[in-house]
Amino acid sequence: MNAEGALAPWFRREGLALLTDFYQLTMAAGYLKEGRESDAVCFEYFFRDLPPHAGFAVTAGLEPFLGYLANLRFAAGDIDYLRSLGLFDDVFLDYLRDFRPRCAVRAMPEGTLAFPHEPIMQVEGPLAETQLIETALLNIINHQTLIATKAARVCLAADGDPVLEFGLRRAHGPDGGISGSRAAYIGGCASTSNVLAGKAYGIPVSGTLAHSWVMSFDSEADAFRRFARIYPGRCILLVDTYDTLESGVPNAIKVFKEFRDAGQEIRPAIRLDSGDLAKLSKRAHAMMTDAGLTDPLIVASNDLDEDLIADLKRQGAKINAWGVGTHLITAYDSPALNGVYKLVSKEHNGHWSPRMKISSNMAKATDPGRKNVVRYYNDHGHPVADVLFEEGEAWPEHGPVTGRRRGLPHLPVRIRDAKVGKPLLQPVFHNGEPTQDSPAVEAIRERAQEGIARLPDEYKRLRNPEIYAVALSERIGDMKEALLESPELTG
Repeated sequence: MNAEGALAPWFRREGLALLTDFYQLTMAAGYLKEGRESDAVCFEYFFRDLPPHAGFAVTAGLEPFLGYLANLRFAAGDIDYLRSLGLFDDVFLDYLRDFRPRCAVRAMPEGTLAFPHEPIMQVEGPLAETQLIETALLNIINHQTLIATKAARVCLAADGDPVLEFGLRRAHGPDGGISGSRAAYIGGCASTSNVLAGKAYGIPVSGTLAHSWVMSFDSEADAFRRFARIYPGRCILLVDTYDTLESGVPNAIKVFKEFRDAGQEIRPAIRLDSGDLAKLSKRAHAMMTDAGLTDPLIVASNDLDEDLIADLKRQGAKINAWGVGTHLITAYDSPALNGVYKLVSKEHNGHWSPRMKISSNMAKATDPGRKNVVRYYNDHGHPVADVLFEEGEAWPEHGPVTGRRRGLPHLPVRIRDAKVGKPLLQPVFHNGEPTQDSPAVEAIRERAQEGIARLPDEYKRLRNPEIYAVALSERIGDMKEALLESPELTG
């Protein structure tokens, strides 16, 4: 097991079987009473909408989910608690006592870019088992994908400057902080202030100092001098405790020059945490360079998000690193991803029959059948569209590619510039255990960054991004159209 697996937090422990909604248990017990617990079914996880203003999502949470699934057991205390509710009989409780996941899971590799309505994960197996894992799957994947996507937007706004994730103290509880730091790193952040996440996942940790350090000394200059003496290689001085331009920056300059004159290597670095960050950074930069301190590092923080960072960039702020906390770790403008887990097919006598949710709200109508997701790229290696093919359906490895519109499956779609196609869903879990070693979070981050780099700029705009095309194959389109006309048709 790699370092991540050895140190990973809650999701690799047993004792999480009751991390579920109550109705998952009542349905599973009902399936058992009806003799249908072993019916073979296929569920798919997808999200209906991107967060506001986003043109893509960065998938995250797969490795934690697989860790949860591999260790899913109902302990004696769980069984005792469920018995105390007076609702479940001994047959069902015995079923839970012996429960071991045996489903087959296919998924997009963690860190893959994804778009609305395409399956990110597919779960096949016995009906009761695949039902029981729904809530935990949604809890893990929705949250981490949301935070990774937010981090990607923040990093796009920073335009190559490092983004330091500072969100632990404002995160939604301990796991919201730990899993959020992991997801933020996958999304592109350079480091985290969260030491436990650093230990668990090998994420670089970073930090500066607090106002209390400065206030605990009799003089600001002495506070800076002492800190620089202790940490000369990681010295970023917080300059806004009293007066940024009249006191903080001059005292920082004084200390940096003292070290330089003494022949000690120390990069001049400050942090701004309040006030007009554009004006202060420009003034501070000028003061430092005028004093002969070249290549100063100026870190900004204070309730930053992608829009504020982009605006500060537009104003010419002399900031070259960004500490982002609350708005990132809580996905402040969109605190939930509307990922769902829907039954799409059921096996009967060796034949898979499509299932489809049909709602008065057509936006909630699902796409039937077990599916593959094929991403098509142009000559330059940029993705141009994804097409959902039925499992077993032949798909063209290169263009031209035709299909159907998702919302109007009778209307044709032609994918232009499609030169090469690559299937995205891969086997990741089978017969009780993952099918491959867990990748290091650094490798997942690299996959996400490569995907973002390949994505054309029009999908990466912070406002009004182009809508990425997700189409149905001809066969899925015919299937969906038939089920819309006759919902009881399942063959």
